[in-house]
Amino acid sequence: MGMIGSIKEEIKIIRERDPAIHSSMEVFLYPSFKVMMHYRIAHKLYESGHYFWARWVSQRGVRRTGIEIHPGAKIGKGFFIDHGNGVIIGETTIIGDNVTLYQGVTLGGTGKEHGKRHPTLGSNIMIGAGAKVLGSCTVGDNCKIGAGSVVLCDVPPNSTVVGVPGRVVKRCNMALPQDTMNQTDLPDPVREDIMELQRANSEMINRILELERQLKQHTRHKSE
Repeated sequence: MGMIGSIKEEIKIIRERDPAIHSSMEVFLYPSFKVMMHYRIAHKLYESGHYFWARWVSQRGVRRTGIEIHPGAKIGKGFFIDHGNGVIIGETTIIGDNVTLYQGVTLGGTGKEHGKRHPTLGSNIMIGAGAKVLGSCTVGDNCKIGAGSVVLCDVPPNSTVVGVPGRVVKRCNMALPQDTMNQTDLPDPVREDIMELQRANSEMINRILELERQLKQHTRHKSE
């Protein structure tokens, strides 16, 4: 795809996923658009072995947008970063098609590993604001990662993940994440655990009260 084709594709993606945009000209002001233009050039330089110039172009993109995409990362079609400040994407990250990231997302490593040390994301994925996906884990297709979550291990396809560390709280969602772009209406596993403990505690209290009643009744019968 040539530069004109890339620009048209970016305009289409941003207009589809951001309800705040009112004209195609606004796309040229978007951090996501600017950083992806820098990334495409830097990635071609990286693949050609021009590592210094790849990083030079990449760092210009960082200074302009606050989004850091290593030129070695592999990104599919339909990629969109909403707002974007603070997003970090590591060198060996692989991203499928139609993936959306919000501000503050990190696709990073867990230390000084060598080889494949960053995440692999499938297609049709949404990752909420401030979420971290770390290490060489794989996130399957059609997944949604809740805001602020920390993912350290593989996530099966069609899952919703929330919490620290991330827990799968829903499987087999029918709607694709980019169809709703909803970061908030997600299950709360901590609240659900607390409610389950409260239910179990109520059952235990009721059982103790029943046993006390039976004991008193038995004692009364013996005294008679």
